[in-house]
Amino acid sequence: MGAYASISRKELKRETDRVHEYFPWMRDRLRQQSGTLSGGEQQMLALARAMVSRPRLLMLDEPSLGLAPLVVQELFRIVSLLNKEEGLTVLVVEQNAELALAASDYSYVLEVGHVAVEGTSDELRAHEGVRKSYLGY
Repeated sequence: MGAYASISRKELKRETDRVHEYFPWMRDRLRQQSGTLSGGEQQMLALARAMVSRPRLLMLDEPSLGLAPLVVQELFRIVSLLNKEEGLTVLVVEQNAELALAASDYSYVLEVGHVAVEGTSDELRAHEGVRKSYLGY
């Protein structure tokens, strides 16, 4: 549904094929209602639906919330591929600091709605305050 109003059938077919390269399991589920998918599959479907419109910026709010670790790993792998292969800018709000830092190039730590620390993800991993407060070491 994410693209029906904005692109032709030919473009829709091309975009659907592109999405299926990232989410091959969806080919077998084209007739399945989205509400019957697992939570992780629903998150991936939401990402796939957004991809069809070819956004320049993708914003994800707590994409790992309530998902199994393997599903989270796959979701972040795909988001990382989209960033690297397609140049998609991704803004992720994520409480799992280790996961967020591993998947990002640049990061911000917010405390009470204000930026407390910012820098490359490597810099934040090495930052003593971030390590102690958010990474647990």
